[in-house]
Amino acid sequence: QVQLVESGGGSVQAGGSLRLSCAASGRRFSSYVMGWFRQAPGKEREFVAAISWSGGRLFYADSVKGRFTISRDNAKNTVYLQMNSLKPEDTAVYYCAADENIGTMAGDYDYWGQGTQVTVSS
Repeated sequence: QVQLVESGGGSVQAGGSLRLSCAASGRRFSSYVMGWFRQAPGKEREFVAAISWSGGRLFYADSVKGRFTISRDNAKNTVYLQMNSLKPEDTAVYYCAADENIGTMAGDYDYWGQGTQVTVSS
């Protein structure tokens, strides 16, 4: 069992940066793969990035590759999403997710946070 809480969202101008954090409960955090998803109004929840339990394997959606970086600090039970060169189309609620196996589909993940709003203005 794991509980996830996102933070770090906010409003930023296009071209700016934000870093999202996901704090996880439990003492077996390092056993889980972690993912970030986002959902904009009127759209389906979409995959953003994922990271293996060791941090050695990283996966990104084509839309964010080269701009976003996912990382994890197992000692702090925390996953991060560094977002640079933000665009208005990045505006969405961002969700942290965890699972025993890595995947790029929302249905692959068993545990979810409540989300944090990211708004990018022109």
